[in-house]
Amino acid sequence: QVQLVESGGGLVQAGGSLRLSCAASGDSFDNYIMAWFRQSPGKERVFIAAVSWLGGSSIYADSVKGRFTIVRDNAKNTIYLQMDNLKPEDTANYYCTADRNDRITTRVDEYDYWGQGTQVTVSS
Repeated sequence: QVQLVESGGGLVQAGGSLRLSCAASGDSFDNYIMAWFRQSPGKERVFIAAVSWLGGSSIYADSVKGRFTIVRDNAKNTIYLQMDNLKPEDTANYYCTADRNDRITTRVDEYDYWGQGTQVTVSS
């Protein structure tokens, strides 16, 4: 098992930046595909970005491509989501998640472990 704790959320103006962190503990961190999802009230949890075991591959949702960057630091058991040029529609609760499969997936039901989430609010 792996335990995940997100941090770094907050309130930011449109056009601003935030960096989310997700610290992992428990099982060997580099055995997991890591990803970020987000969820707004009344809506489904949606895929944002994912990164492979060693960080060599990553994929992004079209809505954030070119603005968000996912990075993992296996030495620190941590992943990050750098969010630039934020928009009001990026407002959501952001979740870190881990998957023991050997290939990246965007399916929410494929992920095994979840953090508690961190709120990001972007004002216009």
